[in-house]
Amino acid sequence: MADPSGRFSSWSVNAGKFERSCLAIVVATIALVLLVRAKFFLIPLAIAVLLVSLIGAAIDRIVRLRLGPFIIPHWLASLIAVSVIGFVLMELYGFVASQIDVVLATLPTYIERGELALVRIFSLLGEDVARGVLEGFRDINVNSYLRMAAGSAGSMLTVAAMLIVYVGFLFTERAHFEAKLDKLFPDAERARHVRGILLSIRRSVHHYVLVKTAVSVLTAIVCYGVMRLFRLDFAELLALLTFLLNFIPTLGTIIATALPVVVALVQFDALLPVLSVLAAIGAVQFVLGNILDPMLMGRALQMSPFVIILSLTVWSAIWGVPGMFLAVPLMAMIMIVCGHIDALRPVAILLSRDGDLPFEEEKLRDSAVE
Repeated sequence: MADPSGRFSSWSVNAGKFERSCLAIVVATIALVLLVRAKFFLIPLAIAVLLVSLIGAAIDRIVRLRLGPFIIPHWLASLIAVSVIGFVLMELYGFVASQIDVVLATLPTYIERGELALVRIFSLLGEDVARGVLEGFRDINVNSYLRMAAGSAGSMLTVAAMLIVYVGFLFTERAHFEAKLDKLFPDAERARHVRGILLSIRRSVHHYVLVKTAVSVLTAIVCYGVMRLFRLDFAELLALLTFLLNFIPTLGTIIATALPVVVALVQFDALLPVLSVLAAIGAVQFVLGNILDPMLMGRALQMSPFVIILSLTVWSAIWGVPGMFLAVPLMAMIMIVCGHIDALRPVAILLSRDGDLPFEEEKLRDSAVE
């Protein structure tokens, strides 16, 4: 008679795998529900963590600066970094507020010009089509959209207040993080492994944000010069939107290119200036976004383009517009964490561009140094 122990042990292994799979599905479902339901405080928390990390990197860079024999103390570096960021945010808020006033003052005139532009474009398809489009445009309740925008501005003010609170408390907690990490992981090897994950995340995200900021600033400046050359209305506001939208992969670039073209279409009666604006802005976005940006980014992230688009869709569905801005850093964190866990390493390989994980070189280099 055959020994049934082998069959029983195989059944136990399969049952264990099934239980783990069910548990993983339940945990993923709960996490997704929490991400959607608790986005009111999770979004500012995620942004606050990113800001604290960037501010910490700026402080560490300032501390390493040497002005002859003078060494900048940590408290002075913190004061400089926080003051500069606070000043930039205040100036940005004042600029946006002034531009909103300008847009609201000229909005009735632009609505009339927009109607004429629609008639001019769709009349090429026939008078009936142009008349139908114009009637549909006039049915749009602009005041309701303005009230919706005002409500969004109020909620953004609340989120900004929460963000400031989070940044302040996280900044005070930063000094005790290493001690907490040692308490959480008494095993030295485990603590070193966790530090390696956090270091890889910090390096990749910092590099991404710095390169993306530099390229976005350059893109906004060049596009502003193009818009000023064509004497386009709202050039300053469009340049700011170009800077912000370039942080959203692919979709942001398309919107940043389309907005000046729409303004030119309403502002100019002739078609040649509109096509010229489209060609100039499109060329700037193509050269800086498809040539300079990948060249500077190097192997910092190396995520699959399909994964980037998919993450943009998923995170925008979960967190809306803020999710679009946070999609790439969040997916970079997920890829790095998966790459440092042997069981999840295949997931990191699938998320990467060509299967080579860029932080593997950092792990080898850090282990060689140790």
